[in-house]
Amino acid sequence: METSVSLLCLPCAGASATMYLRWRRLLPRWVRIVPVELPGRGSRSSETLVRDYDRLVAHICAEQAEAMQGNFAIFGHSMGALLAYGIACRLRTMGRELPVALLVSGTSGPSQRDPARFAGKTDDASLIADLRKQGGTPEEVFASAELMRITLDVLGADYRVCEGFRHTAEAPLPMPLHVFAGRGDDIEAERIRAWSAEAGGVFTLDWFDGGHFFLRQQETAFVAALAQCLGQAVAGDRHATHALA
Repeated sequence: METSVSLLCLPCAGASATMYLRWRRLLPRWVRIVPVELPGRGSRSSETLVRDYDRLVAHICAEQAEAMQGNFAIFGHSMGALLAYGIACRLRTMGRELPVALLVSGTSGPSQRDPARFAGKTDDASLIADLRKQGGTPEEVFASAELMRITLDVLGADYRVCEGFRHTAEAPLPMPLHVFAGRGDDIEAERIRAWSAEAGGVFTLDWFDGGHFFLRQQETAFVAALAQCLGQAVAGDRHATHALA
């Protein structure tokens, strides 16, 4: 493919954008991965964590203004998906360029968020239990007091970000919306399907074997699906609506 696209990748709660670096070897060369590192983690660990959803969305829109020009798409997993949605809505409100596609995974549609999801998850014990339940955290993190402290501080802040999201009656988004989910995730299927309400045109929903981190468990198949969706978006395919069971 001759036309390239920049893919801004937003991390899940408690994680660094370095989780996407390996995709540079897995995706086609015409996809340029742009890991969006959030304040307080990874190379930005010395910065203050942001705990407010609207503030974090505004921060990303301002900080990534240069990357969000021309052919670009936005991907986010779990908390990252919620941020990706907020960024697309804010860009539209501001009259800025919009992504050629919005790609989200591992979270409920904005109108069907579970209000009890983060209830009581404020102390270390409850956060550790949630990390264990979701999977995806290396054992060496649990074994290191220092790494565990960093992870819990970031995760706690990120859960406040997710808690602070408030759904409003936004008009459907005008760009293709591609959703990915794990069959074994504990998010109810109808909450995942609710993303269709946010799509003003092309909408796809692809299911994969695996839990919340199916994108790692089924990485080859997932990355292939991601590349296909990006290819359709760059080519301007308006006939991609589907939902794979």
